[in-house]
Amino acid sequence: MSCPETPHDPASAPRPPAPSDPPPALSTGPRAAPAPGATARGRGAIAALAAAGALGAGALGAAAAVGTAAHANAPAARAAAPVIAGALQERALAASAAPPERAAPAGDEDVEPGTLEEQRLRLFARMRRELALSDEAMREVEAIFAASPVLGQGNPALSRHPMSRSECRRARELAGVAPAREPACGAPGMVPLFDPTRGQTAESAPVCIDQLEFPNIPCEYPVVHVRAREAALLCRAIGKRICDAHEWEGACAGALREPDVEYEWERPRGEASWHHNLLREQVWSYGPEKNHALCGTGSARTPGCPGGGWDRCGSNTYPAGAFPACRSRLGVFDLHGNVAEHMSLPILPDELARRGDRGFTEMKGSWFAFSSMEVHADDCRWRAPDWHGTRIMSKGSHANYHLGFRCCKDIGSP
Repeated sequence: MSCPETPHDPASAPRPPAPSDPPPALSTGPRAAPAPGATARGRGAIAALAAAGALGAGALGAAAAVGTAAHANAPAARAAAPVIAGALQERALAASAAPPERAAPAGDEDVEPGTLEEQRLRLFARMRRELALSDEAMREVEAIFAASPVLGQGNPALSRHPMSRSECRRARELAGVAPAREPACGAPGMVPLFDPTRGQTAESAPVCIDQLEFPNIPCEYPVVHVRAREAALLCRAIGKRICDAHEWEGACAGALREPDVEYEWERPRGEASWHHNLLREQVWSYGPEKNHALCGTGSARTPGCPGGGWDRCGSNTYPAGAFPACRSRLGVFDLHGNVAEHMSLPILPDELARRGDRGFTEMKGSWFAFSSMEVHADDCRWRAPDWHGTRIMSKGSHANYHLGFRCCKDIGSP
């Protein structure tokens, strides 16, 4: 994201909203076909494994095991988390600086395509297989991708993923994680959103949300360089819709509140967001205390990446769902770390996403700096300033190498 790269101090006193001042948007135009490249990988044992009681030879598989134990409030595992986070970041920095090479993969899924076209073809095949999408839905999806020169899983010539798909699968198997199968949601890998603090249950949920970042396939890299308009169209193409900001916040905090509670209708956006942030509860998806080492925050930006753009910034993302402890009480993963996510922010009741894609852009979750710099508070109910703000369906809505999305789906009639 091209936004102010200055650390944010969550403890600082709230202040009235000020006009946003992001740096100029950087190029997201196409480039010449890149040379074949693949993920550079390293292996490393972590001394903290013994303290965490985890089994595994690789640092990344170990991180997932430690994270799972930490989610169950294991003190030793929590103590080990910073060590693991440091190891992950060292590995990510080494990978991001390494020249392109094809390492010996654990299987075909770990060989990274050398071109955007090859990357898309593999992604479409997985979507057909894993999501059981109709031919018509896939035609719509492919048409949306074809209309963009950059939409995909990152520039293959630059992206250096710090974790492979096979490593992600091992971490999830070790933690016993499997995609949700909720009949009410009508799609795999979705979970109901509701408010248990008011006695609600999954059976009374009005909406479901993807457990993972789009394409919502376990251990697949998120789709990035996507405009808010494209995100909304892709969700619609597969029978879903883009989520509202309060739905993402409820999925993260573990309680979906009513829109009339979460929005101050008709107030100017800056004023409403400032007031919302002033009164919000502070909680993270994994618990009441901040510990982003449990999530995919250990990656690093491409050396020389100025803040955005296809030509100079690789999408050094983790596979979706690779950190089992980075999960909310409602079963949603990766709400901190990995990619930021497009959401819709309604200013009026008629702009709620279930009534059409009429809202404004809102970016949720962690942003491109990973753990090296905290550009905002990143707790569940924090709401962003108006950075790159447009209507959701604007053809000029923002896109960047670190920016993805996830979808929601109404249960029953809107």
